[in-house]
Amino acid sequence: MKKLKSIALLLSIFIMGACSQDNMPNKSVSEEMNYSPPSITRKPAPDGSRVYFITPKANAILSNPVKVKFGVNAMEIVPSGQDIIHTGHHHIIIDADLPDMNFPIPADENYIHFGDGSAETELTLSPGKHTLQLILGDYLHIPHMPPIYSEKITIEVQ
Repeated sequence: MKKLKSIALLLSIFIMGACSQDNMPNKSVSEEMNYSPPSITRKPAPDGSRVYFITPKANAILSNPVKVKFGVNAMEIVPSGQDIIHTGHHHIIIDADLPDMNFPIPADENYIHFGDGSAETELTLSPGKHTLQLILGDYLHIPHMPPIYSEKITIEVQ
């Protein structure tokens, strides 16, 4: 009986090895399941689209609260949720890099959303140097195509 179990075990190992994935054509999970990953449709940005800081200016030395005003060209600013061509709303990036343009802009302490359509704010920042950058997002907080973002500026808070 013990010998029969050993033979059965060896036979099952042999069969599993013969049917292993190494002998199968390489296919991705999405091909195996006839599934394509979701894609994000990015709204078009018209030629000449631009977003920029009205205030503060690069290398400014400021105190809290830091007053920030945003400017935009060739786009209309509207609250989030409104799917209208050539519109978007502001996001300010504080001490971080541009987000992945193929996903919605994150929302955390480094990526502040202005989904209400506002074009100015006051920030309270810790003393020291900080970087600020603007990026427009569409009604779903997705960057346009091509993305519309400002130069990154550095300010100092005393």
